[in-house]
Amino acid sequence: MTRDPRIDDYISKAPPFAQPILTHIRAVVHAACPDAVETIKWGFPHFDYKKKLLGGMAAFKAHASFGLWRMGDKAPSRSEAEGMGQFGKLTSVADLPDDATLADFIRKAMAIIDAGPAAPKPKKSSRPPLPVPDELAAALAEAPAAQAVFDGFSPTNRRDYCEWIIEAKRPETRAARVAQAILWLAEGKPRHWKYQR
Repeated sequence: MTRDPRIDDYISKAPPFAQPILTHIRAVVHAACPDAVETIKWGFPHFDYKKKLLGGMAAFKAHASFGLWRMGDKAPSRSEAEGMGQFGKLTSVADLPDDATLADFIRKAMAIIDAGPAAPKPKKSSRPPLPVPDELAAALAEAPAAQAVFDGFSPTNRRDYCEWIIEAKRPETRAARVAQAILWLAEGKPRHWKYQR
C-alpha cells in the first residue's frame, strides 16, 4: 500500500465530522485494494490502481463524499441531489454501506480497470445525407473531374456543398454557388477549404 502524506494533511484539516469518514474510506480502500496508490488530484484525495483512477473522496462544510470511477450502471443508485460520488452526502461513517459491501464496490471498480478500456462505440452521423440539388447534379454531370472529387468526398464534405447551395434563396445566388462549387471541386477542395490547415 502506498500512502501519501498530503492525504494525512487533508484529513487533519477536514471538518471534525468528516475526519472519521475519510479515515474509514481510506482504510477500506487499502483493505480491498492493497495496490492502491494515494494521490491528490483536483485538490482532493484520490486512489489510483494500475496507474488508472480508481476513486476519490472529499470533505465539504456539511458533508463528505466518495466516488468510484468507471462504475457506470454497476454503481449504487442515488439521486443527483444527494451530492457528488455514488454514495451521496456522507455526514457520518454510518452513511456508508457496510465494509463488505463497500469493498465489493471497490473490487468491481478494480475489475473494470483490469478488463481494460471498453471497445469504442461506432460513431453515428449526426447529420443524415442530403439529396444533391438538381442544379449541382446537372453541373457535376458536365464536369467529370469535379464529379469524381465530389463522389470521393466524405458524406460530411458532400453535405457541406449541398447545404450551401440549398440555403441560397435567390436563383442567381444558387447559380453562382453552383459555379463556385464546380471550380473548387475540380481543384479537389472541400467546401470549407479556406479554414483547413
